[in-house]
Amino acid sequence: MKFLGNVLATIIGIFVFFMLFFFGIILIGTIFGGESEGVTVKNNSVIELNLEDIRNDYAGKYKDPWMTIFSENKKVGLSDIINAIEEAKTDTDIKGISILNNASSLGMAQSKALRDALESFKKSGKFVMAYANSYSQKEYYLNSVASPIYINPVGEMDFKGLSSEIMFFKNFQEKSGLKMEVIRHGKYKSAVEPFLENKMSDANREQTTALLNSVWNSITADISKSRNISVAKLNEIANGLLARTPEMAKSQKLIDIIAYEDVYHNAIRKALKVTNDEDYNKVSVVDYAQKVATTSQTFDSKDEIAIIYAQGEIMGGEGDVNVIGEGSMRRSLQEARKNKNVKAIVLRIDSPGGSALTSDLIWREVELTKKVKPVVVSMGNYAASGGYYIACNANTIFAEENTITGSIGVFGILPNFTPLATKIGIYTEQVKTHENSANYSPFVPIDENFKAVTLEGVEHIYKTFVTHVAEGRKMTFAQVDAIAQGRVWTGSEALKIGLVDKIGGLDDAIAKAASLAKTKSYSTQNYPEYEKNFDDLLANLPFAKSKADFIKEEIGEENYRIMQEIKKLQARKGVQAIMPFEINMH
Repeated sequence: MKFLGNVLATIIGIFVFFMLFFFGIILIGTIFGGESEGVTVKNNSVIELNLEDIRNDYAGKYKDPWMTIFSENKKVGLSDIINAIEEAKTDTDIKGISILNNASSLGMAQSKALRDALESFKKSGKFVMAYANSYSQKEYYLNSVASPIYINPVGEMDFKGLSSEIMFFKNFQEKSGLKMEVIRHGKYKSAVEPFLENKMSDANREQTTALLNSVWNSITADISKSRNISVAKLNEIANGLLARTPEMAKSQKLIDIIAYEDVYHNAIRKALKVTNDEDYNKVSVVDYAQKVATTSQTFDSKDEIAIIYAQGEIMGGEGDVNVIGEGSMRRSLQEARKNKNVKAIVLRIDSPGGSALTSDLIWREVELTKKVKPVVVSMGNYAASGGYYIACNANTIFAEENTITGSIGVFGILPNFTPLATKIGIYTEQVKTHENSANYSPFVPIDENFKAVTLEGVEHIYKTFVTHVAEGRKMTFAQVDAIAQGRVWTGSEALKIGLVDKIGGLDDAIAKAASLAKTKSYSTQNYPEYEKNFDDLLANLPFAKSKADFIKEEIGEENYRIMQEIKKLQARKGVQAIMPFEINMH
């Protein structure tokens, strides 16, 4: 027995040794190898704009260096990409930007911000050229800033306007016995409408139509300016599918040149004054952004503007680059508030909302911070429902024209399986000491008293939400209530009704924050720094991620995304202040 114990101890010791050796080699390689592998930008270079792996404004950073090493998140975010493009305007080694078969996962407000940066880059006198085998509407919107625009001779062009599709489950619930008990406030809170109806309500159709038209108007206005085509003509093209082939797209002046990729590269060589038999110098935008981000800069002043990124669904806990948690958000606001060098704070929000409780906790921290230092909000793709909740009390709120915001309303969903259980012969009885002592059970018909108490909670949160908005925006409760009810607005619409102050991007918000703080010389500091433990580290290792990768490979990317949405629904606890739908433009 002692022999077996010694053998087992030896095996475990060897295993631990190799694990420590493995991690040690990776750590040393990361620390020393990373320093020696600096990105070198050669003279007469072109930046290749490939954003396939860029999803978030902020790539995130961690207090624990181990988490930084093993994190699956990319080292740069969109904010770093935009800063790099700004830097490239004055970099004598960079002559232009090539957008080659770019396929990004950016939202519309992010695409707008990137497009504006490319427009500014062009004004510096350098070129922006684009080539694609085919163009989706979103990619064409970004690429339309380029000149010239190339397309493959057998490529396709998607330019047809926007649409929305919603599935309804009322009859399915009745037939299957899987019922969702809905408690809500807000006639526009259409997140729960699919469980209540078999068709779209007039209120939901009204807001969806207004939303799509507002986003489309923003898109066509930018394309019209870049391509010198009237908005009326663009709508005519979209309505008649008049740009569906390369030849048709060129005849409508949406595309400049129909050619194969080698012709495009020769055109870049010509712009760089390089012969066709030579390779031209190029650097990926991610590498260039990383170089810019890691290049030390000296500032005359110690003044800082803190940029706190709130991106993802709002949930409890620490949070990360994809989830807004009260832990990292409240800590970041507190740290920035107490840091004497930080003169103002910009809260960059990209969130459809989530937990009402967590939203209120973050709102409170913003309220405390605002009493000490200016707080300016910059809205990204979304700042809706809970996302607007945490924004409403800022000194100034900026949004892009196509930002999705508002959705001031709350709801609760309680799954009930009683009809299904009865159908298959399962019955449930409860014994209790008091009238309301039993918790909600999905296997017992919902108690009207419980429903009334829950509705009371929803109404309380709604009133609190509206009151916070009214106080933050200097409006009356009635004024906010009239534009609330869960209705969703674009940034341009929100400006008209007083939910935001100005149309602009992150740079505009930073400039405003500096102005409020009365500082002209300053650096920026990004937050949050996430606190993760060893279990979180292990979850990001390749062997721990193989299960997710395997599932994604087996069921496909789209089905995996649906599965993730179902998991998110299951994870939501308590009353929700979240957007009624997601918008993905293709």
